[in-house]
Amino acid sequence: MAEKSRIGVTGLAVMGANLARNIASRGVAVAVHNRTTAKTEQFMAEHGSEGDFTATESVEDFVNALERPRRIIVMVKAGKPVDAVIEELTPLLDQGDIIIDAGNSHFPDTVRRTAECEANGIRFMGVGVSGGEEGALLGPSIMPGGDPEAYAEVEEIFTAISAKVDDTPCCVHVGPGGAGHYVKMVHNGIEYADIQLIAEAYDLLTHVAGLDAPAIGKIFEEWNTGDLESFLIEITGKVLAKTDEKTGRPLVDVIVDQAEQKGTGRWTSQDALDLGVPLTGITEAVFARTLSSLRDERKAASTTLAGPSPAQKADEQLVDDIRQALYASKVVAYAQGFAQMRAASIENDWDLKLGDMATIWRGGCIIRAQFLNRIRDAYAEHPDLDNLLMVPYFTEAVATAQDAWRRVVTVATEQGVAIPAFSSSLSYYDGYRRERGPANLIQGLRDYFGAHTYRRIDAEGAFHTRWAQDGSEVQTG
Repeated sequence: MAEKSRIGVTGLAVMGANLARNIASRGVAVAVHNRTTAKTEQFMAEHGSEGDFTATESVEDFVNALERPRRIIVMVKAGKPVDAVIEELTPLLDQGDIIIDAGNSHFPDTVRRTAECEANGIRFMGVGVSGGEEGALLGPSIMPGGDPEAYAEVEEIFTAISAKVDDTPCCVHVGPGGAGHYVKMVHNGIEYADIQLIAEAYDLLTHVAGLDAPAIGKIFEEWNTGDLESFLIEITGKVLAKTDEKTGRPLVDVIVDQAEQKGTGRWTSQDALDLGVPLTGITEAVFARTLSSLRDERKAASTTLAGPSPAQKADEQLVDDIRQALYASKVVAYAQGFAQMRAASIENDWDLKLGDMATIWRGGCIIRAQFLNRIRDAYAEHPDLDNLLMVPYFTEAVATAQDAWRRVVTVATEQGVAIPAFSSSLSYYDGYRRERGPANLIQGLRDYFGAHTYRRIDAEGAFHTRWAQDGSEVQTG
């Protein structure tokens, strides 16, 4: 009888195939399966010699090829395809077997699937995997959620295939139920904000500073040696430096200005609204992508709607101001994302260790950045931290950058360049640092038209004014 494989991967598109190759490269026997047999045959023809793979045609053969408890990684498109795979696997599995959804599933689906699998005696894990195709093959950041005992069955494999920073695996058990996919969702939301901020910096350097793509690419290359050092800043420099072979122009100049999205940023914003967390940077990034999709409308508006007359201003001060504004806004985006995870942890009783999230995001994932070390250290010192802006390092960093940040928002407004992520991040900062804002008037108006009551600064309880009657105030609670 052939020896059983230790783990299985079903779904051999690029991410699934690369994850299977990564696992096999660590000396682990892997059974592989795909809904279409041709895909499995292609995988084996191209990569079968790289490790101990067992190719299977049917789901039954796939399940039978695995040692017990069976460990099955599902790498198919999020949504109904995941449910279809689970439905097909369930009758073939035994008590205690483990199904691992390592795709970009929405965390409420993971919560539901966990309960459904548990009812059938099957352990379910929702695992966030970040790093794209290259990360899946060479070492991603892995965010496993679900039953801790199930995680113990795959921990050795997951930590082996994950990225390493300072010999520390970028993988840690996040929490129960949907926690793993939730953290991956917020990671992707921060990614949206990060990319939007970079795009706004590029826009300013192009249309206000008057620089071309290769020159801006060199600026990003230089920025990647300082506080902004990160994967996204690094690849921005490379994208801007690329020449289009067909036209000889910078490739970025011939790419259509419509940004697509797969939904994780939108999910992040929707959940923040449900939790009551102000997530301005990520939400504005989602809106900016939506606005970019209105290309025909924007083309018509460009010849109809008035704006200021552009006056380019190329100087070193502006370039450095944009760098500082980018860094300060990036700090706000991460602060908001971590505040959202904290709120979700409390709401769902997940007991998320936010310092661990910063630790596993330092390598492998898309938002890996130098300053995640600072975030990790901040949570090590203050585990119950409300907001990263209150940590001395970030308090001082944003204070140092604020004058430049304000100049950038001013010049962008004067020149008619849209900067929703820069400006909303600054507004969030200004709103958060104010002891008293204008919401007192909002509450007064709500009480006037809807008798929603208000609280007073000099007395306990809730109050209502009879605005349209005798104008008297009554205590209601």
